[in-house]
Formats: sequence, structure tokens, C-alpha cells
Amino acid sequence: MAEQQNQGNGQQEQDIHQLLKVRREKLTTLQENGKDPFVITKYDVTHHSQEIKDNFEVLEGKAVSVAGRVMSKRVMGKASFCNVQDLEGNIQSYVARDSIGEESYADFKKYDVGDIVGIEGEVFKTKTGEISIHAAKVTLLTKSLQILPEKYHGLVNTDIRYRQRYTDLIMNEEVKNTFVMRSKIISSIRRYLDGQGFLEVETPMLVSNAGGAAARPFETHYNALDEDVKLRISLELYLKRLIVGGLERVYEIGRVFRNEGLDTRHNPEFTLMELYQAYTDYNGMMELTENMFRHVAEEVCKTTMIPYGDDMIDLGKPFAKMTMVEAVKQYADVDFDEIKDAAEAKRIADEKGVHYEERHTKGDILNLFFEEFVEEHLVQPTFILDHPVEISPLTKKKPGNPDYVERFELFITCREMCNAYSELNDPIDQRERFKAQEAALAAGDEEANTTDEDFLNALEIGMPPTGGIGYGIDRLVMLLTNSPAIRDVLLFPTMKSLDK
Repeated sequence: MAEQQNQGNGQQEQDIHQLLKVRREKLTTLQENGKDPFVITKYDVTHHSQEIKDNFEVLEGKAVSVAGRVMSKRVMGKASFCNVQDLEGNIQSYVARDSIGEESYADFKKYDVGDIVGIEGEVFKTKTGEISIHAAKVTLLTKSLQILPEKYHGLVNTDIRYRQRYTDLIMNEEVKNTFVMRSKIISSIRRYLDGQGFLEVETPMLVSNAGGAAARPFETHYNALDEDVKLRISLELYLKRLIVGGLERVYEIGRVFRNEGLDTRHNPEFTLMELYQAYTDYNGMMELTENMFRHVAEEVCKTTMIPYGDDMIDLGKPFAKMTMVEAVKQYADVDFDEIKDAAEAKRIADEKGVHYEERHTKGDILNLFFEEFVEEHLVQPTFILDHPVEISPLTKKKPGNPDYVERFELFITCREMCNAYSELNDPIDQRERFKAQEAALAAGDEEANTTDEDFLNALEIGMPPTGGIGYGIDRLVMLLTNSPAIRDVLLFPTMKSLDK
């Protein structure tokens, strides 16, 4: 059986090799006959496929010009049909020898699935009711030298789909729609924030001090300066400098880089949107977040009821709110308000089977309990408020309760969608927080921040009370397109090299 299978694979490889050889021979013949498609520099497109279908009553009998990839072809003697796919979808074309000429028709019959063509002709409807184009002229614009898969949508090999996204986009309409949606989502976010008086800015990607988040940075070397630099892990510290400078509402949408593992929720480079607003706090950020999520859903999805997996996410009703302590009490039956210190927290963690490290404080262990017992329950939109100070080095403390800070995370489909603070603007307190982070780094926490003297200098100049928030754009796109993995919403996700 194995021998027969190997023989079958060998025959298949031989057949594919022969088909590829034939395609190159066709190109050579075209070039020898002065019909090289690669010398064509432009083609005037008047309409796209869906536009023709949507406006058939107006365009019937009118001349149009479309361009796209041949996805199927049926040759029937003196007349043929082909299906051409463009950005908006696909449309059928009726190609007759008497309409395009004998020589052109002979060339057309040799075209392959995958070739890119331009078609000029009149819009009509076939006897079966399909809106089509009666071709008057067919132009070969690009000769495809590879073979498209026949049933690409049915493949379970997602590795090939991610590596060859160009083929995935051709063969799988749902994939193309996801990335069209992604673009619309980002545009909608921009329109919303611009309408709220925010200014879009750009800040450096190569930095000497990668701060603003708990993550390991990528490191590289700047030859011109002969200095080691890092790729940014966050947008926060530079945007806060702009608040100091008097730009009261700023945001940035850009790539950030974290030297971490890959899974369904994480890619080492991803798109982050951060915004900062002077003279507000984390309550103002909650209101902005809820309104923005609702606005984007309504504008892009035309509804606030969003299907995701087996769930229906309701972005239309007010989002739930609970503190981290309340959430752990509800789902783990442990009240951290009753726990006196780290030693008691560790004892209870041992009882509950929660793994911790010796350096962890009571606040760290509260967060571990939240991750272990709570996150899996947060399907509908829920703001988790008031995190422990130990895991929030850039956040204002709660008035009257310095063990906690004015911070929230929004969870939807059991995933963190964003992270927001009442920003710490006390430079003396900030320096002490940085010292604590340095101590954690020395104790083995590779994701801890290091002291940023220029940022501290900015705070000493004076930063007004400010609310700030970071949104994972990729996770928002996953939600609104019902995509189970982050790689499904990244055009070119990080992949291990095939030669490794």
C-alpha cells in the first residue's frame, strides 16, 4: 500500500512538472509571436464585477471593461465561457469566435486558469439568468506560470495558507472579506477618534528603552550610531510625552514587537492602537471604549449583535463592570480583601493549586487567581477594574486604597481587548515604581520595565491628569470577523523559516 502511494505521489509530481513546463512553453510562443503579456503596462478598467451586478438595469446593453483572474473556463467549439475574479467578486464572460475574431479566439482557448485578463464587452443576461459580459475583446495581461489549487478552501494545511497568503486570497473569498473588513474597521476607528478631536501621530519604533508594557523586547544594533537599540513593545511613553507637550488628545495605530511565543492570541509583531486624553481618567476611557466598540460594530458590521464561535456577543447593551477582587471572589470564592499579606496569599494559592514564583507579592497572586479562575467566564463585554499596584507601574493609585490602581481591562470572548489607566503623572512616585520594576528585573522578571530618565524628565515638566488606553487591533478584528486565531487576521503572520 505504501509503495502504491509513493508511486502515486511520484506520478502526481511528474504530471505537475509537465503542466508547468507547458505553461512556460505557451509564454515562449506568445513572446515569439509578439504577444508578450508582460510588456503591457496598464489596462483601463471601467467597472468591477459586483458593481455590474448591482447596477444591471442601468448597464444592460452598455459597454464595460473589467479585469481579473480566470478562475474557470469552458471551451465549446466556436464559443466559450470563462469566469473572471476581481476585487469585488467574479463575473461570467461569454467569448465567441465571431465576436473577438478567429486569431484572438485561438489565443483565448490556450489561456489557463490563473491567467489575468482584461475583457471588454456588453452587459447581458444569459438564458439561465446569469449576468454576464458578451466579450468584444479579450486581452491577456499576465501569464500565470503556476497552478492554482483546485479546492483550496478545503485544505486543512493552514501552514501553506499563511505562508502563501496571496494564493489564500485568490481561492478563499472569506479570507479576502476578512481583510477588507480589517481595513474598514481601522478606518472606522480613525473616523471616530478624529470626530472626538483626537490627533493621529507617529512615534519611534527603534528605541533605547523599550517601556510601557510587560514584555521582552527584540534587540538590534544601529550601525550609524554604534548603539544597541530595541524595537518598541508599546506606544505609551512617547504619547505621554506629547500630552506633556500640550497635544491634549493623541492616538497612534502602529506595529509593536514583543519577543514572545506564538499561539491563537499572540503574534510577536502586532497592531496596537493607543490613545491619551488630558483632563480625564479611567472612567472617561471606559465611556470612550464602550462608545467606540459600539460605533465600529454598527458602521462596519451594521449590527451590535456579533456572532463569535458558538456565542452571540451583544455590544449594544451597557458593558458589565466588576473589580478584580470582586471577580476573583465570585469565580474562585477567595476574597483578597481579607488576605493580609503575600505569605497568606501564597498559602491560599497552594490550597487552590495556583502556581506562583517566590518573588510574587499579594497583588501578583491576585492577578494569577484572576487568570486561572475568571478569564474563561468573561464572554460578554466586561470591564475588570482596579488592578493591584504591583502589576501596574504606570498607573495612578486608588485614592484611599494605595494597594490598587485606577486601571481597567475590557474582556470579550474570554480575551483581553484593551487595557486602560488613570495615568500616573507624579514623577516622584513614578521613579519609585521604576525602582520596583528594576528590582523585579534583577529577581528574574524578564518582562519588567527599566527606568526611563527622559520620560521622568517629561513628567517633571508636568503632565496634566490624563486617561490612556491601548487596544489590540488584531483581537478586535478577530471579534468582528468571527476569526478564531490571530493568524487569520494578519495578512503575513510570523512563520518559522522552512529551511530551519
